[in-house]
Amino acid sequence: MIRFAVLAALFTGAIVAAAAACPVTNPESGSVKEHGNEFLKVYLPPGSRYVFRPGGAGFVDRDGALGIKFAWIRLVPGKLEVGGRRLDGDAPPARAYLYDYGNEGGQPTYLVFPMPGCWEITGGVGEGRLSFVVVVEKIGAGPDWQFEGLGKGWRVASLPEKST
Repeated sequence: MIRFAVLAALFTGAIVAAAAACPVTNPESGSVKEHGNEFLKVYLPPGSRYVFRPGGAGFVDRDGALGIKFAWIRLVPGKLEVGGRRLDGDAPPARAYLYDYGNEGGQPTYLVFPMPGCWEITGGVGEGRLSFVVVVEKIGAGPDWQFEGLGKGWRVASLPEKST
């Protein structure tokens, strides 16, 4: 039992150290932070940190990836594409699930992270791009909701080729 407690403490310390090294966007604590440019706008959580825990927000996808509802606001017309890459290690690309709601204004998505870590997410509409960096953490088995796949009309968004 003591060995388990020591290992858990070491593992938790490693997660905290890795999160501290992540160059998150708007790292201030406090309320949700607005981030955007002339093409897109998003609202990032406090500390640009997503913590997936039992009983908490989000879901675990069929492949074990962690997903969370996330809203984009398109300030120019166009189809939203979203993707991402892990900055602190190897991982498959992040993806987004979305149901298209026209070509302008709000666009809800699910951001899906293949594993915990430091992630750069990029959204694109037409030629415009918006990127931000967040930390993703998982506690225990993660959220209780197990995602059962995309419904009719949903699509997997792809990573925009150009990043700014």
